[in-house]
Amino acid sequence: MQQLTLGEGNLEKLFGPRDENLRYLQERLGVAVTARGPRVSVEGDDVNEGIVCRLLEAFDRLLETGATVGRNEFRTAVRVLEEDAGTDLVDFFLDATIPASVRRYVVPRSLNQRLFIRSVAERDCVFVIGPAGTGKTYLAVALAAAALTDKKVRRIVLVRPAVEAGERLGFLPGDLVEKINPYLRPVYDALYDILGYDKVANLIERQVIEIAPLAFMRGRTLNDAFIILDEAQNTTREQMKMFLTRMGFQSKAVITGDITQIDLPFAQTSGLVEALDIFDGAEGFVTIRFTHRDVVRHPLVQEVVDRYAKWEKKRRERQP
Repeated sequence: MQQLTLGEGNLEKLFGPRDENLRYLQERLGVAVTARGPRVSVEGDDVNEGIVCRLLEAFDRLLETGATVGRNEFRTAVRVLEEDAGTDLVDFFLDATIPASVRRYVVPRSLNQRLFIRSVAERDCVFVIGPAGTGKTYLAVALAAAALTDKKVRRIVLVRPAVEAGERLGFLPGDLVEKINPYLRPVYDALYDILGYDKVANLIERQVIEIAPLAFMRGRTLNDAFIILDEAQNTTREQMKMFLTRMGFQSKAVITGDITQIDLPFAQTSGLVEALDIFDGAEGFVTIRFTHRDVVRHPLVQEVVDRYAKWEKKRRERQP
């Protein structure tokens, strides 16, 4: 059994409404946590006792800085410590946050998300791949919004290839931009959430934020811009090369994709898959690989990703 003493009044904040955070700790880690005044006792196996104590001590220090600790932060901390028990949680939550200059204060929810945020700050071209629900697009948009708000770039350019699973764009009404806009809804939703609807509408009208199909990028050079290529697994080799050569001075590019959901015609190689190999280890480029452990949506999403991955593996093993 381990014991620790927390700051005055911090215990109630840490345990959450109706002790929901306490119950989560006990159920997930199989520990018994009891408190008398500011003193807390933790009893369980040595590893999980250590995780709980490090978590409570770190959040106690965070609360002293004026930070808020909610349900999401609490569960993120547990997941991070399970992945790497040596993680400094104070540094994790304070050093790798997206600046509060944007409407919504965004913090990483996993070690890979933290690495992604830091990599964008340090490199000019970042590939980020992983399954649905890992926050690839949302974090990229949040980083772009922060860079724009802090005047590190003059505009945001959001790009997507016109390829969709089971759909044919030609049957939709309107020109190519109008056809593809519904498929950019996740990008719009992230922008509205982070900057607010009115501000986004104003920035789009002034063309400070530009949302365009990949086909419209040919021949352009984008200076002082934060450029995001979403759903990049559906690019061809030529399209990926064309996109990467659009980068101008003082620009950053983030390329997101899920290489398990490629919707290109049969036997056509994904430009993203090739690019990951071509730029592996190249100076100025970095690749962040999210896994099912980074899923931050509903808990069942992680189970869905896991089950499909196992099913695909079995299917490949059965094939001659």
